[in-house]
Amino acid sequence: MTEEESAKPARVVVADDQTVVREGIVMLLGLLPGIEVVGAAGDGEEAVRLVAELAPDVVLMDLRMPRCDGVEATRRIRAEHPGTQVVVLTTFGDDESLFSALRAGARGYLTKDAGGDEIVRAVRNVLSGDAGLSPSVQRRLLERLAEPEPEPVAAPRTPDGLTARETEVLVLIAEGLSNQEIARRLHVSTATVKTHINNLFAKTGLKDRARAVRYAYATGLVRPPSR
Repeated sequence: MTEEESAKPARVVVADDQTVVREGIVMLLGLLPGIEVVGAAGDGEEAVRLVAELAPDVVLMDLRMPRCDGVEATRRIRAEHPGTQVVVLTTFGDDESLFSALRAGARGYLTKDAGGDEIVRAVRNVLSGDAGLSPSVQRRLLERLAEPEPEPVAAPRTPDGLTARETEVLVLIAEGLSNQEIARRLHVSTATVKTHINNLFAKTGLKDRARAVRYAYATGLVRPPSR
């Protein structure tokens, strides 16, 4: 970031599905030096639309949102609008959401209890090309990188030409998960889950979830619990 750019306020969009939380974050950011809130979104779809419309410098992105979650929205924003950086701002500090967000292209990750100074620092860091991660997240990231790589395992053969993702969705259906629960587990949108289900039904000739469960057991994708 040049000296002239650093003198300009960072243009920020806030994305969070909880109105009270979103308005609170917007209010806090309005008090912070060097930050200008240019928009607020109630879900990932709206966040993607606002980025296309407003071209902000940074999006502060919640992860758990309806229609399009924060991970998918981050992936789309980074692919379609590479000039906009994403800092994940969430109440969830679990490793799975952390690494999914980073793989999707997020450059920063803060929990919602972060103070104003920490938020400003994270925004400035990502605009300078650095990672805007809180100290606890940096520590967990280093610990994760230090873990030995798991031994590669051969991918199981899938019946009827199902893709790996379709097979994964089928197994989760057999475990009794709803479309919304599958979407959260896989960090994708509910619409994406429905597309996978339609595809696997078409390939296997299945008509409903009950038949899908029987199919998963019959093909050995799911084994009955041992007694």
